[in-house]
Amino acid sequence: MLTRRAILAGMAAMAAGPGTAAPGRQLLMVRRRGCVYCAQWDREIAPVYGQHPEGRAAPLLMVDLDGPWPDGLALARQPWLTPTFILLRGGIEMVRVEGYPGRERFFGVLRDMLAEAVG
Repeated sequence: MLTRRAILAGMAAMAAGPGTAAPGRQLLMVRRRGCVYCAQWDREIAPVYGQHPEGRAAPLLMVDLDGPWPDGLALARQPWLTPTFILLRGGIEMVRVEGYPGRERFFGVLRDMLAEAVG
């Protein structure tokens, strides 16, 4: 079962800019077997993810919707749509995007997620 925890408003930890991984920052990809958009992401983004500054800034962690889930996650709500991309800092959800925005938009969306998590 996922742990639900409110993100404290006074959290002032500063994250490094895109291209440099901040300690404990990860992109959680929630996927499901048979998800055509997950398969599309696998073809279009997975081979180049780590080569992009945004990919280096948020190493990828993949989890099946049905688990098992890593211990210590604090998510705003349980994901139900796949793929869902959740930017974590120290296991705490900072921002999420539900659905795959496509090859042309994915890294721009991730860049926006990283910027939102800093502010």
